[in-house]
Amino acid sequence: MIDETALHASGNADCRLYPRAKSRRGLRVRAAILNSLQNLVLFPQVGRRQKLEGVRKLVTRRYPYLVYYTIDLTNEEIIILTIQHPAREREHEDA
Repeated sequence: MIDETALHASGNADCRLYPRAKSRRGLRVRAAILNSLQNLVLFPQVGRRQKLEGVRKLVTRRYPYLVYYTIDLTNEEIIILTIQHPAREREHEDA
């Protein structure tokens, strides 16, 4: 299960995931991103490795948002670093 509260508490503006989305499109985008995050929980290694060690990138389905994350094996957690639209300047590069 995705803890949306933790995403909001991260302070990353891109992780707000349309919290007050009122439009149908906003709600669909939000649902698609959350669905991709649920799949990430099941398959944490699915993301493409980035040049910065430990960082991976998942491209969400339907709406191509970029989810950058790391995996904390000790605590068995996936840490979302940022979620951003692909038109924005990217923080990480593919390996």
